[in-house]
Amino acid sequence: LTEMNTEVDYINYVVIGIGINVNQKEFPEEIADKATSLFIESGRHWKRDEEKHTEERPEDVRDAVRDDILRAFAVRYEQFLQTADLSLMKEDYISHLINLDQPVRVLDPKGEFGGVALGIDNHGQLLVKTKENGIVPVYAGEVSVRGLYEYV
Repeated sequence: LTEMNTEVDYINYVVIGIGINVNQKEFPEEIADKATSLFIESGRHWKRDEEKHTEERPEDVRDAVRDDILRAFAVRYEQFLQTADLSLMKEDYISHLINLDQPVRVLDPKGEFGGVALGIDNHGQLLVKTKENGIVPVYAGEVSVRGLYEYV
């Protein structure tokens, strides 16, 4: 999830956020093959700071996840510094793209349109194949999969 503030040919800031399913044990059938949680992946319950520490809830999810994310971010940032683009991580990124080859709806200030997500380019733009305009790079706006394959 990103938010960007720009001026003409200048980015003032980019705010990056993520959502992590922690103790969720199951997902709706429509997304069960795509979604996961720390509980499903590790087989254990993760406590939050305000929960009482017990043997069944041994680790604080915030500390463990934060440390892992920061380590992974540092590796990717070093790759970015080498090329000033996403070329070194593009293949891995695309392999994790949940909407790859799936219908998407792009909510663009210039107009909403639909297509199929093909991946990203070296600049991180989502490539969307449309019937009307061929392959359209989407660098800003909102891309929604909500309701397209029964996910609401």
